Amino acid sequence: MSEHYHDVGDLRLLKDMGKLAPTEFNAWLALDKIVGREDGAIPRKYRELIALGVAFTTQCPYCIEVHTKAAKKAGASREEVAESSLIAAALRAGGAATHGAMALKFYDQG
Repeated sequence: MSEHYHDVGDLRLLKDMGKLAPTEFNAWLALDKIVGREDGAIPRKYRELIALGVAFTTQCPYCIEVHTKAAKKAGASREEVAESSLIAAALRAGGAATHGAMALKFYDQG
């Protein structure tokens, strides 16, 4: 088993994915581009901070790098980036707590 799960060199394989599943790949690319829209109701800085919060919860190191840099470029402060990580952590913890409550329901049913 490899000790390097996240290797930036793996990103070159995205080109292969585009060839192997072009319809899905192009749909994913189009969806990914909505974060960078400048003409949405949500300003770009906040779009990037939202994307960054999601990247924290999905734990994608590439997304974290891309959206941190894009958020900074869009005017986000270091403090806003830090807060977005803790907001994401709070929501992730909330999900764990509510799933714990669900587990108690199942326990009582069984």
